[in-house]
Amino acid sequence: MNPVPSLRNALDPSPHEAALAPPHGNLVAAHRENSVAVHYAEDGPRTGRPVVLSGSLGSDLRMWEPQLAALTGAGFRVVRYDHRGHGDSPVSRGPYTLGDLGGDVLALLDRLGIGAVDFVGLSLGGMVGMWLAQHAPERLRTLTLCCTSAELGPPSGWSERARIVRAEGIQAISQSVVQRWFTPAWLAADPERTRDYEKMVAATPSEGYAACCAAIETMDIATRLPGITAPTLVISGAEDPATPPPHGRRIATEIPGASFEIVSPGAHLASAEQPAAVNDLILRHLKDHA
Repeated sequence: MNPVPSLRNALDPSPHEAALAPPHGNLVAAHRENSVAVHYAEDGPRTGRPVVLSGSLGSDLRMWEPQLAALTGAGFRVVRYDHRGHGDSPVSRGPYTLGDLGGDVLALLDRLGIGAVDFVGLSLGGMVGMWLAQHAPERLRTLTLCCTSAELGPPSGWSERARIVRAEGIQAISQSVVQRWFTPAWLAADPERTRDYEKMVAATPSEGYAACCAAIETMDIATRLPGITAPTLVISGAEDPATPPPHGRRIATEIPGASFEIVSPGAHLASAEQPAAVNDLILRHLKDHA
């Protein structure tokens, strides 16, 4: 996957770093205090409405390349980032929690001088988005949740995956992860891109991946879904084996006023397998809540 030209792709402080947002409460303030300076990229007009793209476990910010042209072409300021322990972000000592990952996002927004954003998250990124919507609602204009879940058990499965990755390295699971990201037809039709995604997963630091598994293992967001007030769109891939449509439907049912869409064919990385359909849904949601 070729790099996308960015207006900013560095860890050095923003000129607006001192412009902090209003307090988020003791819990959120504590997570922000313990945040790491995640790696990020900006695309599109700096004066545009900011959209944050938050990716899946085992990915880096390149996973959102299929969304860039549509969003920047519509005038949005797009901020992508790598979760801590992923891509070029620091690998802090684990285990991590969703609060840790959410605190990183708040710290990034503060560094960039951005108040409220449209947040688009896929898989782990969607879980982070739900945490933010529950604990820092003033920072979200809208919420788009792709191929994600509010309760993805059993917890023992995540601790076992973390154990395997720590013991054998991320390469032990990189191929099987990508097999779940796409439908068999897509994988067969595009072996070159399949290998690119396998390399992306394999490049994830093993400790960072394992520590993020703990964030999913211990997350506690399901019971608070009815309290989310951000206008929410939930998108599921019809053939997603990791977070199948019933997971998305549950989220949409419990968040007041949320809408629910299914794209097909599409597995766990529906944003890459069905970019046109997913982009249309995201843009419609953003424009409906301008």
